[in-house]
Amino acid sequence: MSPAWYRPMAERHENIYLIGPMGSGKTTIGQRVANLLGMSFRDCDGELEKQTGASVSLIFDIEGESGFRERETRVLQNLTTQKNVLVATGGGAILKPENCRLLSQSGLVVYLQTSVAQQFKRLRRDQSRPLLQSGDREQKLAELAAARNPLYLKLADIVFPPHNRNPAVAARQLADAIISYEAEASTKDAENEENME
Repeated sequence: MSPAWYRPMAERHENIYLIGPMGSGKTTIGQRVANLLGMSFRDCDGELEKQTGASVSLIFDIEGESGFRERETRVLQNLTTQKNVLVATGGGAILKPENCRLLSQSGLVVYLQTSVAQQFKRLRRDQSRPLLQSGDREQKLAELAAARNPLYLKLADIVFPPHNRNPAVAARQLADAIISYEAEASTKDAENEENME
């Protein structure tokens, strides 16, 4: 049974895309939000690993970041043609203008904003992130944040800072924020239509 505040797909964006840095909670929170909104959840990296039978780390090792990014774009091309999906994108998906166009033209883009300190706390023992396997991990996260955060902000329809909230609490708050955003957008659309008549 859908939540009382759930609205039919025709009354909201068909897809929702979560963007943000690694460790921001895109997968953890995204799964819960998809469940709350009655949507299917997809993880871009997970879909890529399923298709190739190889881990993201292995793809990076063999093909480099450029090869990985090409594969990522092909996965996003497929995911953005689907309907009623909530997609957790990779942290670097916003580096390619084509990816940004795919996301912005086919759904609502939500930026899960987080601090470098929060990322470092969550990822300090993570061995699965190719970009964090050498050098000072905290410094690398800071460099990535400086380069990527402005791109996340530019693309996002909604900016949502999960902070240190429990994932279930953050998911409910994000679901509410999405519903509020779309209700406001729907009201503006209706007003614009009235003004045109």
